[in-house]
Amino acid sequence: MIKTQVQIPDELFERAKKVAAAKEWSFAELVRRGLEQMTSRYPAGEIREARAWKLPAALDLDLREDPFGNEAWREEINLGSGASRAIADRLREEAARYESGE
Repeated sequence: MIKTQVQIPDELFERAKKVAAAKEWSFAELVRRGLEQMTSRYPAGEIREARAWKLPAALDLDLREDPFGNEAWREEINLGSGASRAIADRLREEAARYESGE
């Protein structure tokens, strides 16, 4: 068995100690069981290699006017103006293409 040290936030430690006490386990047993559960959910063969992230190319949004030229641009965006919908739609399309690896 390997002995190791980990740093965890105080609040998480306190919650974990309470769970361990309720189950009548040691803190170490709780950590072991938690690691067993996580590693069974994500077997080594199924973990996808992380691709190097690249900044996507700039989008041509075909805007006819500067959306920030209007002083009330925040209000318009929050109200769902056509420009903000167009931007959001294009960003969603680009995100989907990036996720699919295109």
